[in-house]
Amino acid sequence: MTEVNEFGQPVGEVVRGWSPVPRPAAEILRGRYCTLERLEPARHADDLYDAYAAAPDARDWTYLGVGPFTAREDYHQWAQGAAGGTDPRHYAVVVNATRRAVGTLALMRQDPAHGVIEVGWVTFSRALQRTWASTEAHYLLMRYIFDELGYRRYEWKCDSLNAPSRQAAARLGFVHEGTFRQAVVVKGRNRDTAWFAVTDGEWPGVRAGFEEWLDPGNADDDGRQLSPLRTRGSGGHRSGRTRPDS
Repeated sequence: MTEVNEFGQPVGEVVRGWSPVPRPAAEILRGRYCTLERLEPARHADDLYDAYAAAPDARDWTYLGVGPFTAREDYHQWAQGAAGGTDPRHYAVVVNATRRAVGTLALMRQDPAHGVIEVGWVTFSRALQRTWASTEAHYLLMRYIFDELGYRRYEWKCDSLNAPSRQAAARLGFVHEGTFRQAVVVKGRNRDTAWFAVTDGEWPGVRAGFEEWLDPGNADDDGRQLSPLRTRGSGGHRSGRTRPDS
């Protein structure tokens, strides 16, 4: 039932016990297949450049605001700038089996007062795409944001024409909320931005889907997944805080 105030106006549900949440500060998030490490150019940039340069073409950079990088020193320069900031807070995705960095992603547009944050700058090399580690990297960030920090909303935005990104968002449990027309200009072109999000009420169902899919038992003898990723939000539930100390 919709709540109403003393003037008979419909108002939003009371968020009980809410207070601002911390900004992300983790340096390392460890998983079974990968580890997220705060981007450090001296440790990661060469591996990352090599991983990106191994692609047969530059299509992975079409919808990003930077790249492609055709010279190692250019990527190092970009990484130095990216590593120096805290919003976006960039992480390198390091595959545990090889200890090599093969992609990056970031926590950005951080709004601790309202418990809202976005995952962005998702730049996964061909060596990372469609692997256990690529899915786990997203799971590790979501688990950190919802379970440890207590955020209420986790966003994903992309060019509305970027079909692979839209498909990835849906697969990972994000709900499409609409499109902002003429939102930004990227590389001299208009970008309509598609918005997706997972809320804290949906997170338990999404988390269960991740954990089922990432379980080693969900693999055949060749390491292929037996069941697809099924992320399902619980829907309807809203909470003010999900941190264990609430």
